[in-house]
Amino acid sequence: MKKFRKVLDGLTTSSPGGGTMGSPSCGSAAGTPTTAPTPKEIDVQETLVSENFQLCKTVRHGFPYQPTALAFDPVQKILAIGSRSGGVRILGRPGVDCFCQHESGAAVLQLQFLINEGALVTACADDTLHLWNLRQRRPAILHSLKFNRERITFCHLPFQSKWLYVGTERGNTHIVNIESFILSGYVIMWNKAIELSTKTHPGPVVHLSDSPKDEGKLLVGFESGTIVQWDLRAKKADFRIYYDEAIHSVSWHHEGKQFMCSHSDGSLTLWNLRNTSKPVQVTFPHGKIQKDGRKESCKPILKVDYKTSRNSEPFVIFSGGLSYDKAGRRPTLTIMHGKAITVLEMDYPIVEFMTLCETPYNNEVQDPFAVVVLLEKDLIVVDLTQSNFPVFENPYPMDIHESPVTCTAYFADCPPDIIPVLYSIGAKHKKTGYSQKEWPVSGGMWTLGSHTYPEIIITGHADGSIKFWDASAITLQMLYKLKTSKVFEKPKPSEGRAAELVDEDPFAVQMVSWCPQSRIFCVVGISAHIILYRFSKYDANTQIVSLEVRLQCESEDVISPSENENNPCFSEPHSGSHSPQPHHQHPASPGGGTPEGVKDSALCLKVKDRVVRVPPGYQAELVIQLPWMDGEPPQQISSLDINSAYGLLAFGNCNGLAVVDYLQKTILLCMSTLDLYGAADPYQRLTRSPRRNRQSTSEFCMRGLSNFYSDSKKRIRTSYQSLTELSDNQQSVDMERSKSPTSVHYPTSLHNDPRVLPEPVASLRASHCSPVFYLLDNVKGPGRKLSLPTDLKTDLDHVNGHCTSPTSQPCSAGKPRIPMGPEGPRLARRGPGRPPFRKAQSAACMEISLPVSHTEGYASRRAMLQQLHGVTMYSHDEHHTATPYCWSDRESRENSFSRSRSSSVSSIDRDTKEAITTLQFGESYGRKSDALPTPCLWVGTSLGVILVIPMSIPTDQDERMEEPVTIGPSGAVLMLKGSVLRFGFLDCMGALIQSPYEVWRDLNAPEDPDRPRKRKLVHYSPSSSQDTCGEGHLAIVCSERQAKVFLMPSQSCLFVHNITESSFVLRADVVSVCNSVCLACFCANGHVMTLSLPSLRPLMDVSYLPLTDMRIARTFCFTNGGQALYLSSPTEIQRITYSQEMYDNLQEMLGELFTPIETPEAQNRGFLKGFFGGNAHTFDREELFGEAAAGKASRSLAQHIPGQAGVEGMKVAASGAVGELARARIALDERGQRLGELEERTALMMTSAETFSKHAHELMLKCKDKKWYQF
Repeated sequence: MKKFRKVLDGLTTSSPGGGTMGSPSCGSAAGTPTTAPTPKEIDVQETLVSENFQLCKTVRHGFPYQPTALAFDPVQKILAIGSRSGGVRILGRPGVDCFCQHESGAAVLQLQFLINEGALVTACADDTLHLWNLRQRRPAILHSLKFNRERITFCHLPFQSKWLYVGTERGNTHIVNIESFILSGYVIMWNKAIELSTKTHPGPVVHLSDSPKDEGKLLVGFESGTIVQWDLRAKKADFRIYYDEAIHSVSWHHEGKQFMCSHSDGSLTLWNLRNTSKPVQVTFPHGKIQKDGRKESCKPILKVDYKTSRNSEPFVIFSGGLSYDKAGRRPTLTIMHGKAITVLEMDYPIVEFMTLCETPYNNEVQDPFAVVVLLEKDLIVVDLTQSNFPVFENPYPMDIHESPVTCTAYFADCPPDIIPVLYSIGAKHKKTGYSQKEWPVSGGMWTLGSHTYPEIIITGHADGSIKFWDASAITLQMLYKLKTSKVFEKPKPSEGRAAELVDEDPFAVQMVSWCPQSRIFCVVGISAHIILYRFSKYDANTQIVSLEVRLQCESEDVISPSENENNPCFSEPHSGSHSPQPHHQHPASPGGGTPEGVKDSALCLKVKDRVVRVPPGYQAELVIQLPWMDGEPPQQISSLDINSAYGLLAFGNCNGLAVVDYLQKTILLCMSTLDLYGAADPYQRLTRSPRRNRQSTSEFCMRGLSNFYSDSKKRIRTSYQSLTELSDNQQSVDMERSKSPTSVHYPTSLHNDPRVLPEPVASLRASHCSPVFYLLDNVKGPGRKLSLPTDLKTDLDHVNGHCTSPTSQPCSAGKPRIPMGPEGPRLARRGPGRPPFRKAQSAACMEISLPVSHTEGYASRRAMLQQLHGVTMYSHDEHHTATPYCWSDRESRENSFSRSRSSSVSSIDRDTKEAITTLQFGESYGRKSDALPTPCLWVGTSLGVILVIPMSIPTDQDERMEEPVTIGPSGAVLMLKGSVLRFGFLDCMGALIQSPYEVWRDLNAPEDPDRPRKRKLVHYSPSSSQDTCGEGHLAIVCSERQAKVFLMPSQSCLFVHNITESSFVLRADVVSVCNSVCLACFCANGHVMTLSLPSLRPLMDVSYLPLTDMRIARTFCFTNGGQALYLSSPTEIQRITYSQEMYDNLQEMLGELFTPIETPEAQNRGFLKGFFGGNAHTFDREELFGEAAAGKASRSLAQHIPGQAGVEGMKVAASGAVGELARARIALDERGQRLGELEERTALMMTSAETFSKHAHELMLKCKDKKWYQF
């Protein structure tokens, strides 16, 4: 335990990072030393040390992204799925879910279980075989075998065999010993397998299987249509089949006398071993005979399974084979059972399917009972035991990606009653029609660990849906689904200009805010709308209240490029606060909207204006919308906070801040960010006279808007399609380097003006938005000068070296594409920072600037930004002849943050578009003179400014519903480096201060006269625990660059820590870990860091990700208990922990993949069947493939790589020792039980033998003296 004591007198002016070159000090708004009385010292005992932190992955949820292979262990009943990125997902009963990753990242081509052996063989696209040990909770690679000269195409491992057959692209078949992973000298060469007279190469090996009748016979299928049965003992071919059509798969009849092939022309051929000159049967299941007598051309049948049944006709199951002429048909799985043909249509293309049978032996009657079908984006299991073939209900959370995930939220240690309540509501809407049988993948073992607590994950989706997931005990289960689109009317194309621009996903969710205690839920949508929900157990008839908030910049005048004078974005500052207004009125916009603007306003979505019946669950109460103003679409909302105790909701964007009283349904505050400062503006911006030459807004709307959107709608859709599959393209992966999401798009024409070039870079100003969601552009007019965010021009560490922000790379001269014309100024007037109504960005679309090559120039960089942001961004170089100005690497690096925070008024005035990046309500001190804490709103901006806005809220319940809430935006102004990301509050003892909240009450519950429903508020006052330290609390503020701890109300800066100089923070949060608190940060260079509080000592700094892509950056979120999550792919959620305590308990929480199960015995073949059925059981592979008989394989053919038994593997093995002992004890008990049964059977046999001997002796004595004729 370490005590930190720091004298506060005079600390403000000398604290590092407090302000440079005329910037105000961090201690006060005006840069003067603090004069308010402060405590002499604080005494905080910090308990967290570096040993409390350890970063590791815990579990992965969702559907494996881009699956490629499938395998099933019929004895252990576990399923494995391989993916294109080299991942392997192993699934058993619910709770048994394991993810393994090949270090090479090569795609998994094929999976083979060592049935009931607790091992798995993977064949990857880099021609490497891996053997995984599944007898531990975290599987590890035991051996690897890298083929150097041949490409692996197919693998086959016979049941209970230790020799793996490997087919290659050259047509050869190699044999690998599974135990030692050494290549045998026995090779089946392609030129020996086919006849010498054959002139063409048979192609790659596409099938290998041993005959059910004789294990010494290996059936080899080549792609060209050649099939060879190879006698392994005699080393020669028994027969060869040459067929005209290419082969895709082969399946044996269990008796080993017939096999079936699927071909590329959509046909199935059945072959009999007695006569291999021609097939016994050729069928085209989906090919009809046309009028001219010819068969329809059909698609290839990619796989066929031929399975026999004891009590019915055999099953023939195959995928593909549909006719070509029927366009638009969905992928199908066909089940032929006798004369009945059932075609099952799938939602996605079929990757692989596998028939599940009762027996693992291929020479017994198979009795199939289910089919596992792996689709591109789903996993289904079909029940074959029922005639209608229903599907099983999938217990895994495979539908996370049902609609693309656009945002995530993670809540740990929730109230214990919230999960059962949500589950009971959600269970009423579950689908029906599933098979009544249990899920067949039921292997492994999992128990609820002792270190569990309620956890909930919330995902927002592109279709406007919200899903609540129970994430307790490292599992994931769907609780409740909410559809926000039901609040609005369906968009109609005929309803105004806004409706014309409505895209496919107007309801997409951008962020959520949830208070688990009060159960109030807030959703921010991409159409600049906010929906407030309350939870109720009862259905109700309700009318949704709608509010319009005109949080919009004043429409600027269209100016000529020759003007060099700057124009302010906002009008004169407003008064201290706005009086509450009824919901049907519209408050004035920050710039004072004109009457024409009011007439021209339009809402993106129309709220249902009638009474609607809402079911139990979350019910919409209030909708807040930002309308179009003067032909301009609303800027998207960048920050949101809601407080149930205050009954207030605050949100902001790049234009300003709005506060709404959702109890009285009134707008309390609607101001631009500049107006919030008042006289305390740290940049001392000067007002400017209005521009002289004007063009009417209506003229712009008529001429410029139509031209702007004519091309943008097409580009929006095409760019979004590429975004959702961003990781498919390696180029896209390269573009996902760790770059600042706040980098602004700069038109090159601004650097062409000779009046701009001489201006020193020192006067540049950081004009960037929050890294939370959006790209903001500051360009207002073609003649406007623009500064670059020099605090973003930093090198970011990469696996391939370093790459810098786009503004720090020298760019080649771009060519003007559109000459200057009369329409140019109108188009440019919109500015690229005002995106049109666009399709929702999935979580793959986090705005991060991209590395730019030296040869592509500015135009290509803008094209990449357009593709990444899913929005067409018009910049002024499209309308002006321009030569881009080159910024050198050295110059950009030298321009540190202190220079961007220059006191140059002109550089500040160039862009007053300061975004609100974070908001938080809480009990705090709005002014230095405050003696008691009051309700306050903390506001963080993209310029690193913190505003504390005090509020006056009536305390009585009746007064609260009638009296107005007073807001005076004249509180404290603090500063730090970089865009503000997060606030947190501690008392002077170092304990976390929670925001006050209202205890949940059901407003739709029946009235109880004895117990009237009143608001019950829970407050965490910062003065409640200040007996020894006096009044006050600590405020933790984290930005992209640094973290600061302020003492309130004196506003003294106690501690400063520069988090990163070479990167920037993407996510930060104040979290509880090990009964203490810390600041957790995730940086763009992939580092995860924790800092102690309040001293900001570094406790952990781990390079977790080699690079940060957009998806991770957008969805990464921390929570209490030392946990975090992010979207590792468009379909999967990866959870991690940075707590040593959870890391130590992780082995207990994970499921067991392997459980000791006795292998089922083979059926008794009978005397005659064994006598006449060949010598299948006398085949000794060891004698044939071993080194003594076959010799050694060529060393250059394959390289053996032993598994990496690292420290983690040793820990896993050590932690699994208890499980191994338990399994050994079980095995001993089972062995003792079997020995006891054997003794009993032996005793019975001895007794029976004695009785038989006695009777035989009596019979012998009786017949001893008789003659033969007496019998």
